[in-house]
Amino acid sequence: MGDDRLFALQRRERVMEELRRHGAVRVRDLARILAVSELTVRRDIAALAADGLLTKVHGGATLPTDLEPANSAVPGRRPRPAAAGFTIGMVVPSLDFYWPLIVGGARASAAALGVQIQLRGSSYDQAEDRRQISRLIAAQQVQGLLLAPNLEGDGVEEMIDWIGNLPVPTILVERQTPHWTPTPRQLEWVRSDHALGLEMAVRHLHEHGHRRMGLVLSKGSPTSAHLAVGWRRVCADLGLPAEFVVRESVALDVPGHREIIGRVLERCRDHRTTALIVHSDPDAISIAQYLAEVGISIPGDMAMVSYDDEVAQLAEPAMTAVRPSKGRVGRVAVEMMVSRLIEGKRRPAQRVLILPELIIRNSSVASSRQVWTAPAGDSAPYS
Repeated sequence: MGDDRLFALQRRERVMEELRRHGAVRVRDLARILAVSELTVRRDIAALAADGLLTKVHGGATLPTDLEPANSAVPGRRPRPAAAGFTIGMVVPSLDFYWPLIVGGARASAAALGVQIQLRGSSYDQAEDRRQISRLIAAQQVQGLLLAPNLEGDGVEEMIDWIGNLPVPTILVERQTPHWTPTPRQLEWVRSDHALGLEMAVRHLHEHGHRRMGLVLSKGSPTSAHLAVGWRRVCADLGLPAEFVVRESVALDVPGHREIIGRVLERCRDHRTTALIVHSDPDAISIAQYLAEVGISIPGDMAMVSYDDEVAQLAEPAMTAVRPSKGRVGRVAVEMMVSRLIEGKRRPAQRVLILPELIIRNSSVASSRQVWTAPAGDSAPYS
């Protein structure tokens, strides 16, 4: 599964490269260039279109109208003026899961606006973040920075203060400053509205009759805090119990994941839970496989919704998922930075939330959902 996902990301990056170069691409030509079937290309184009990185047209794709490259020669369209000459540094904590689509969106927007991106990979470590950011500043080649630093744990105030004093404009990506943290100037940010995404998942399950739900949060992810906020808010709004929250990673490569999942299911039995929302896809797929092994059907005995939608469609059954618009986050970050570089202090500071979307598949909706209500010890799927 990991190799397949990597190949898909590589193909889609190549599709975007061809699109940036030519302004429009044809499915037939891409299939020949990539040595894959036209059906595979159409699926890649559909995935990129869902993230707002391109526009599907008959037989191919074009850049979205508002992101055409300055030298575009697409018939019948007027190119946008380019902000040529700017170079934007971008530091992300990973070049793997979650971040490639954000980087792809940033690159697409940069190409369309005539600016350059200098990408640096970091880790979820403040010292490494500082090292990579300092390298970009020292080279004196970037006029602005898009950053996704670690803002968890100790040293957050110092990190934000340091970023706020950098000599070039800075925009945080999928991060935000805590409201209580003083800053020398108003740092800007753009991120997914994860709290609202979680609320969408709960309301979807609520509409299908679920009143006892559980939330499994990926341990150590910055997204988890936002999901917890959305969980408490929507449960209070709908009058649902909110105490069933598990903060454990249970992906297949996590040592002891089966024991953790077993304990989660014990809580499901105790709370008479009929639906789980799981962050993120690898954790949701791990739970789904465990449920299948012990004879608990999805969605009949337990409905499931994943948060992220990187590989949720590969689960069995295909997993309903909340999909943050990662490509659009990257695009908006670049557009914000370019407008900041052009307008300077005349432009008011911006903090932007991008809404996720709910992709409904087979794991949350059944024609006749079975709500298990037997007490512990009775003959039931959990016993």
